[in-house]
Amino acid sequence: MMKLSRFLNSNRNAVGKPTDVRDGSALHALTFQAGISTGGKSSIQDRVFAPYSVFKGKAALSVEPVLPTFSKFGSGNLRVDRRGSMMLTFLPAIGERKYDYEKRQKFALSATEVGSLISTGPKDSCEFFHDPSMLSSNAGQVRKNLSIKPHADGSGYFVSLSVVNNILKTTERFTVPVTTAEFTVLKTACSFALPHIMGWDRLTTPLPGTLASKLSKVDPQMPDLEWDK
Repeated sequence: MMKLSRFLNSNRNAVGKPTDVRDGSALHALTFQAGISTGGKSSIQDRVFAPYSVFKGKAALSVEPVLPTFSKFGSGNLRVDRRGSMMLTFLPAIGERKYDYEKRQKFALSATEVGSLISTGPKDSCEFFHDPSMLSSNAGQVRKNLSIKPHADGSGYFVSLSVVNNILKTTERFTVPVTTAEFTVLKTACSFALPHIMGWDRLTTPLPGTLASKLSKVDPQMPDLEWDK
C-alpha cells in the first residue's frame, strides 16, 4: 500500500511554518484503494479504512464512521463508554486540487443527526448546531453550524460548515456542492454505518472475549473527535 507521505507537499505559510498540503487526486486515489492495515500477525488487528470523499473546487468533504468504545463488566458483558458518530471532515482548497489538511474542520454527527440526514428528501434541508467546548470553561465560545440545502434546480445539495471561534477571533466557512448521485451515496453510507456507530452490530455478531477486551480501549487509530467527553 502506498504511504500517505508520498502525497504530502512541503510548503510553508507566510510565517515560515510548514503547511500540510495534500493533492486532491492523490487523496482521491488513496480513498478508493484497499487500505488494509496489518499491524500484527493476528487477523484481529486488521482494519479497513474506506472514507467516502468528495473533492470540489473550493473545499473537500470526507465522511467516515467513528465506532463507539466499550468497557467490560466482570460478567463479560460490554457497555458503551463513548458513543459512535459519523465524522465529517472539511478541507479548504488553496490551489487547483490542493487542500490544506492542517486547516481541516470536523463535525461529528450523532446517531439521531445521521437519521435526519438519511431522511432528507429532494426538496428538504437540515441544519445542526454544535458547541465543541460545551463541557469546558470555554462553552459558547466556539460555534459550529452544519447545513445541507438543496440546489434550486434540484440537481444536488450544498453541504456547508461554518465555524465561529470567539477565542481566536476567526470565522471559517466551507461549502461543498454535491450532486444528487453523490448525496445518494452519502446517505447510503450513513444508513450502512448507523447500526455500527450505535454498537448494535454487536447484538447480532457477538465478539470473542479477547477481541472485546482489545476494543474496550480507545483505538489509537481512531480519528480525533470534534470534542471529548
